[in-house]
Amino acid sequence: MKLKSPAHAVPQDAAIRKAVSPVICYPVNSLPEPDLAAYQAARRGWHRVSETLVPAREAACFDVPAGCFFRITSVEGPQVGDLNLWSAANLGERFFSGKTRALHGTHLSSGDRMWSNLPYLRAMAVITDDSLDWYGFDTFGGSVHDVIGTRCDPYTHNLLSGGQYHHCCHSNLTRALADRTGLPLHEAELHVHDVLNVFMCTGFTRDTGQYFMKASPVRVGDYLEFFANIDLIGGLSACPGGDCSTEHSSDQASCHPLLVEVFRPLEAPKGWLGAAASGYDRSHGR
Repeated sequence: MKLKSPAHAVPQDAAIRKAVSPVICYPVNSLPEPDLAAYQAARRGWHRVSETLVPAREAACFDVPAGCFFRITSVEGPQVGDLNLWSAANLGERFFSGKTRALHGTHLSSGDRMWSNLPYLRAMAVITDDSLDWYGFDTFGGSVHDVIGTRCDPYTHNLLSGGQYHHCCHSNLTRALADRTGLPLHEAELHVHDVLNVFMCTGFTRDTGQYFMKASPVRVGDYLEFFANIDLIGGLSACPGGDCSTEHSSDQASCHPLLVEVFRPLEAPKGWLGAAASGYDRSHGR
């Protein structure tokens, strides 16, 4: 992508306009901080209730009851995953990556929450542990676990390259949700949504502002762990880009499975009360 030359002259006060300090759109100071120590304490004595091995270049769904933990682990080699979350009681309530990004930033880690779409807007899950939290932001502006990308999909593939490619994460998640719910593919597809890109290392280029990816720092044994505030259906695709070092959707990339484990604690974390839907009355001024 070439940088476009401006079509208009630079105004005399350009430097002043550019020097205006930014303001955080959604300060989260009023939100209670998750008590990570309480979540860590609740792990003691937990027991695994299910495990799902997501095959390379495929997706699978899994169920997480409210009050349980789930952990996504790299088990064979560097691999990124695209995560969807739905309320088990209502597929219409699902993870809202855009609002999550606005509240917590472009990349998530321990203590950040995964918020649901309007009109619900509640914390579906909280991230309780992240073995890659040491990475932070690199010199390129890249970091892991992003909520800025969407998901690789066959429509964009067709737009840019032509052809019919069916192992994009969008299609993988569509098939997995159809299998889990019994919905026809064309109905299941409408519930697939923008994702948390687990383990993916991404950012924006400073010159063109384009979304970039680079080889994920994930290694065997690395994990991202969550606690479910409501009953959840999860969908995870082991991206056909593998570690996304060179390809986003490809049958050539080296790909590996991902393991999802669900754990039930002996007792709920101290102070945990679940998550209520938004208290807004939906009158919208009428």
